[in-house]
Amino acid sequence: MKYGESLFCVVYLAFAIIMGLKIRNKRKDRIGDLMGTAVLILGCGDAFHLVPRIMNHFMTGDFTALLGFGKLVTSVTMTIFYVYMYELWLKLYSYDKKLRPVVYILAVVRIVLCFFPQNNWFTGEPSLLWAVLRNVPFVILGALIVVLFYRKKDAIYNLRLVWLWVTLSFLFYIPVAVGASAVPMLGMLMIPKTVCYMILIWTFWKQSV
Repeated sequence: MKYGESLFCVVYLAFAIIMGLKIRNKRKDRIGDLMGTAVLILGCGDAFHLVPRIMNHFMTGDFTALLGFGKLVTSVTMTIFYVYMYELWLKLYSYDKKLRPVVYILAVVRIVLCFFPQNNWFTGEPSLLWAVLRNVPFVILGALIVVLFYRKKDAIYNLRLVWLWVTLSFLFYIPVAVGASAVPMLGMLMIPKTVCYMILIWTFWKQSV
């Protein structure tokens, strides 16, 4: 299993980073910049968590602190990714920025909560309470992005299912975030979550060409 998971992680990271660079290079405007940068933030952020996981499969040593640091970084970069998603929505569909303060407040609250020591990132003993607390603003942010893209789903053909891939990614993510410490098998849901991100990245690529 470690070989399959490791190969999947390598493929995903390479795909995300390469596609992020290609999107930025292909579409040299603000929309291309937002899509490409969002993808790069997603891929590079996930690397902080996935690379230590791969190392843990094949190397001896205690990777608890490194894995915890990677989870912290990924939590922050995922939040920034959805801020970019909102800015992309604004650029694509609307000049109405009344929700921008809400988006940024949710993102800041989420990131601040991630840095509280009670999260126990580096001990390998995650706190269920803090897992719930830090994910409340994140889920609200995600739900907001889903609603916004759903309302405009018929406006741009290539982006018509963005709302669906984001919805599914959160449905796969939430059980892992709050329950994987008690039920490790829930961690397998990160695979379909990652597939949703890969489809989303491919959607951005199609919109950039």
